[in-house]
Amino acid sequence: EDFKFFHPAEAISPASNSHHFLFSAATGAACVFVVRRDQDIYMETLRKLFNESHGIFVGLQRCEEERAARARNAQLVQVSKNYRSVIRACMEDMHQAASKSVLSGQRFSAFFFQVSILSAMELIWNLCEILFVEAAPAGPLLLRLLDWVQLHICDVDNMVREVLSSENPSKHKLFWNVVDIFVLQGRMDEARHLLSKEAIANPTSMKMYKILDDLMKKMPLGNTQTLTEMELKWQHWHEECQRYLQDGTFASNSHMESICKILLGDENAILEKKELMTTWYHFLVTRLLYSHPTVKPMELRFYAQSSMDMFLGEESSPEPLDTILMAAFEFELHQVIKECSVALSNWWFVAHLTDLLDHCKLLQSHNLYFGSNMREFLLLEYASGLFSHHSLWQLGVDYFDHCPEYGRVYLELHIERIPLNTEQKALKVLRICEQRQMHEQVRSICKIMAMKALRNNRLGSALSWSIRAKDAAFATLISDRFLKDYCERGCFSDLDLIDNLGPSMLLSDRLTFLGKYREFHRLYGEKRFSEAARLLLMLMTAHIAPCSFWMTLLTDALPLLEQKEVIFSAEQTYELMRCLEDLTAGKLDRQKFQDDDVETMKVEMLRLALARNLARVIVKEGTLEGS
Repeated sequence: EDFKFFHPAEAISPASNSHHFLFSAATGAACVFVVRRDQDIYMETLRKLFNESHGIFVGLQRCEEERAARARNAQLVQVSKNYRSVIRACMEDMHQAASKSVLSGQRFSAFFFQVSILSAMELIWNLCEILFVEAAPAGPLLLRLLDWVQLHICDVDNMVREVLSSENPSKHKLFWNVVDIFVLQGRMDEARHLLSKEAIANPTSMKMYKILDDLMKKMPLGNTQTLTEMELKWQHWHEECQRYLQDGTFASNSHMESICKILLGDENAILEKKELMTTWYHFLVTRLLYSHPTVKPMELRFYAQSSMDMFLGEESSPEPLDTILMAAFEFELHQVIKECSVALSNWWFVAHLTDLLDHCKLLQSHNLYFGSNMREFLLLEYASGLFSHHSLWQLGVDYFDHCPEYGRVYLELHIERIPLNTEQKALKVLRICEQRQMHEQVRSICKIMAMKALRNNRLGSALSWSIRAKDAAFATLISDRFLKDYCERGCFSDLDLIDNLGPSMLLSDRLTFLGKYREFHRLYGEKRFSEAARLLLMLMTAHIAPCSFWMTLLTDALPLLEQKEVIFSAEQTYELMRCLEDLTAGKLDRQKFQDDDVETMKVEMLRLALARNLARVIVKEGTLEGS
């Protein structure tokens, strides 16, 4: 299948999480293509990449700014290697997963495509690490590039195993191919080890082998010497190789003669091994190794361009990967990031690489291309993609946190669009908002959850959310529901919540009444009747209780009025009588009591109980005064 790359930003704007539908009119049938931001976010096989790189990113942001420049540079190189190790671990996991399961043709194509993308990402990142993060100088630069080629050109390993496992390695058809690849990659010790097997098998070539082995052994590749010493030693070694070739020392063995020509940097001899190198950048590093081992970083662009032209020829056009690597060799950071954004299938790579390069102080002059901070632009895009996933959105929060200009705005927009499917998820989102003092979002989340709980008749949860939102109107509404529920059932639900309202009950008058009314029931249950009586009377005389609830309160007073011990004083009894008269004499709802026999009976019972209590209290108080 052909895979088409497109820039994610061209498909979906960063502020939208919705799907975009593209209609195709090219065919007779109606086709709908669903385009989603960062489709790779939804691949299970890439979950490790996103999760583990998040920890590396956060650790990098928290590094000590005052650390010495050299120590900071070493730390940034280690961070870069950590990112690469995550990419490689992800590739290994994908290989293991594929080996344990049988993949269909379509799934295998998608799997192979993803592995190739990860491989390209590591290849590019490693080169950027050498050129930009580590900024290797002349001398060590070539050694780093050799390591780069050896790490990413792995075909030779399979060939080596095949050759060494044979009965007579030197007679194997791939023997000289393996020796040539070792030489082309600068792996001299391994090449000499294989050549020793050839010398043992063919004593007649022993002299040639010893000379070639000595040349390969003396090749100056160390990085402990100064650049001048390196150039001087390399010049002497080069002249010695030239002398042996001109003397015809290896004329009787075409393979050894070819190796000697490669050691001399003969471009034609190296190009003859084109099939073994497979890529132009391998050819570039081999060419530099044997022709310009002390190449300076800013000279790379010239050698890279000529090497690509020589290797690919005029007929072939460079692939996107070639363009990206060439931009890196030319030290065009902006072009590297731009080309990677277009060619790669997600924002992960460019976001993390740009952040690392920004910490290396390399992007200040490149921000003009974007009109703002390029690092922040790419991190915002990546984090926006994470927020479209049901669990990875939590990683996106930290990326927004470290975008000083627009991160807060993006986080506020995206946090409001997270579906609050469960109370646990809502609490996670709420905790994030509270930590960042996002007061509007906190209120919005609490209101949404309170409304959901109320619709499901979970009054305790609804009240808890409304208190957390500091929404007085909603708390009043739910308190009314609690009181209505109490009137219908004769008991309260969610007692633990109501008993522990604390200062929260001051949010609204109705909530205050609910808390105090529950306290009245608790005092009554503990047989603290005098305190319960005072609280009940206060709820009515201070007008904390809703008028519609007065009859219930007066009815609650009946058991206290009928106690053997006098609870209410004469003054308190008169207050209760006044409240009852206000309720029945027209100030509140007189028509209700005229039409309702039950209410009329309650009123008569209350009047009788109040009269009896007044008589008892007068006798008691009069007796006390007389004595």
